[in-house]
Amino acid sequence: QGRVRARVILFDPPFVAAAKMSTGDTNDLVDAFIVIPPVLGLLYSAYQWLYVTEVKINGHPDLLKTEGTEQILEDMVKISGTISDGAMSFLFAEYTYMAVYIVLFGIILRVFTDTLSTVAFVVGSITSILAGWIGMRIAVISNVRVAHECWKDLKSGYDVAIRGGSVMGLSLVSIGILALYFLIMGGLAVMKPEGVDVKHFYEAIAGYGLGGSSIALFGRVGGGIYTKAADVGADLSGKNDYGLEEDDYRNPGCIADNVGDNVGDIAGMGADLFGSFAESTCAALVLISAAAVDDDVLRGSWKAQMYPILLSSAGILVGILTLLMVNLFYPVKEAPSVEKALKGVLVISTILMSPAAVGISKLCLPAEFDLEGGDYHAKWHYCATSVLLGLWSGLIIGFVTEYYTSHSYEPVREIAETQKQSAATGIIYGLALGYLSCIVPVICLAITILISHMLAGMFGVALGALGMLGTMTMGLTIDAYGPISDNAGGIAEMSGLPEGVRGLTDCLDAAGNTTAAIGKGFAIGSAALVSLALFGAFCTRAQVDEVNIKDPWVFSGVLLGAMMPYAFAAWTMKSVGMAANDLLKECLRQFPTIINDGAKPDYDKCIRIATEASLREMIAPGALVIFSPLVAGLGFGKNACAGLLTGAMVSSVQLAISMSNSGGAWDNSKKYISAGGLGREFIKGSEAHKNSVTGDTVGDPLKDTSGPALNIVMKLTAIISLVFGTAIAKYSDSDGGPFWLKSLEG
Repeated sequence: QGRVRARVILFDPPFVAAAKMSTGDTNDLVDAFIVIPPVLGLLYSAYQWLYVTEVKINGHPDLLKTEGTEQILEDMVKISGTISDGAMSFLFAEYTYMAVYIVLFGIILRVFTDTLSTVAFVVGSITSILAGWIGMRIAVISNVRVAHECWKDLKSGYDVAIRGGSVMGLSLVSIGILALYFLIMGGLAVMKPEGVDVKHFYEAIAGYGLGGSSIALFGRVGGGIYTKAADVGADLSGKNDYGLEEDDYRNPGCIADNVGDNVGDIAGMGADLFGSFAESTCAALVLISAAAVDDDVLRGSWKAQMYPILLSSAGILVGILTLLMVNLFYPVKEAPSVEKALKGVLVISTILMSPAAVGISKLCLPAEFDLEGGDYHAKWHYCATSVLLGLWSGLIIGFVTEYYTSHSYEPVREIAETQKQSAATGIIYGLALGYLSCIVPVICLAITILISHMLAGMFGVALGALGMLGTMTMGLTIDAYGPISDNAGGIAEMSGLPEGVRGLTDCLDAAGNTTAAIGKGFAIGSAALVSLALFGAFCTRAQVDEVNIKDPWVFSGVLLGAMMPYAFAAWTMKSVGMAANDLLKECLRQFPTIINDGAKPDYDKCIRIATEASLREMIAPGALVIFSPLVAGLGFGKNACAGLLTGAMVSSVQLAISMSNSGGAWDNSKKYISAGGLGREFIKGSEAHKNSVTGDTVGDPLKDTSGPALNIVMKLTAIISLVFGTAIAKYSDSDGGPFWLKSLEG
């Protein structure tokens, strides 16, 4: 009875008046600091949304007198509307699939777990869907306005693009924190009459992370297949066969290509990082709640239990401050200053987040406390160090990714030089570059994991993941900026805006490509830390004391887990190829009448083909990720499941980094050659440029479909194992092998 009362006091201060006593005001302050920053984040997002929507598309009559302005404006609005309709129709179709999945998987969850896990799963899924929808809406509202403002000057176009991106960054994190907080408070209120088993409670709350990661699977895989199928299909038919520009309005696939930028890089990336946030927070909550059961210092400390959420909440305030400060330190006046400003967003937010993390650690955590049953005697500054390691490792990984993928540096220029001779040599160099680019990020991750684990066990690793995601508001802001600017360039080209306007949108887009590469490195690094933290939480829940490589069930699981990313990547790459082939056939069918007879392109047909193909092809890779840990755990025991998670995690990190960076390098090599980096004799139309287009086409599914989607392989397998951890332990024998083994031996 005493233990039950202690647990209620620990996690129910708002509902048990007697338990508050002298700490009541402190508890209220903790609740306020969790809720107020997300509310401010939503208000700031709403303000930026209004600012963007109030930008009038009128051709700047006071500044410009361009012949045919009215027709250009009419085309801009029409093209933007077509992109918006295509993006929303894809989202609606994808969300229909998601709704069916949520219902069916929710039933499975309820059978094997409990009601709270199921409710948390549904809440996480709906929150992720809502965040993705908001990001998509602001992207399709912003793109045409960025193109319009670039008609005026570069600074105005950049301003609209970064404001549009900030809506997604701040609103996604704000909604995620509020949903998780009220889920916790609602669960405590409902369970109060029976008393709260805190360890089980937070294991059930981990269903929130499962919901977010499940939607990320559909967003990343479905959106990734769509965007690259449209991109490859449009490129092969338009550029190679008819010599058209990338966004020539006569190409029937160009609108589908622009739609794909949104569904892959806005909704997909947003869902991915939302899943990382939800999972890392849930993993930290599970680990600290397990410690609180046995630690008298942690027991009764609401602020210590809410410490993971408070870190993320502080990140919102840091993001708002960064947006207010960045123009002071990195004003955008000319083309080179755009990339500096975007990277400045990350630098400033990282610097600001550092003292915030230390301060929250000092205020929220006890001076000393025990973790993992007394195996780790932690101090508050140990936890702060873990957060800082993750925070700065993320920045380093981002800039290393930039070095290997930006044409401002030697690696990409080496690829371009080899493409003078042939496409094959460029592909060989690109593959080598991707493998080399794994070295520094993996060392950063290893150092972060090693030191964090030495200081605070698996809880330290979870804090490292939260640290890397501490600047997620700004990471998402500059990531959303990329497709907004890319779409703006497409609209400028298709609507016939002056050549100078397309030059300014290309400048914004080029900077966005660099930040997109940084964002991918950031997402992969955080996914690795998140998956390890979830693995630690799974071991706690399933009572896995050690993962011994000499155990045949463990080693078999490791082999199968290491194979999973390759099977997943193969299926998604093949899916892009099949969908792109369908789109290519349709474009080639239309081109003769478009080029020779002046017929209008049927954009809607191409959008429909890309949508149907992407949704059809995402089922098999999704099933592999969702059911593999369940089959391993329920069918072959918790040791096999632990091995599977280990193999999948280690294999996915290397493959995701190399694929994403190889693809990014090939893409920017093409842009470098197109811009005359090798000399005017090698620009568009030259053999070197055609070779670079081949490399870029090969790299498209690597950098935007298979590579980034491997983040989900790492995280989703781990979170599914955590949520089903009790059931997996139940279906294992005393040695961790399969439950049916004893009967066979008997």
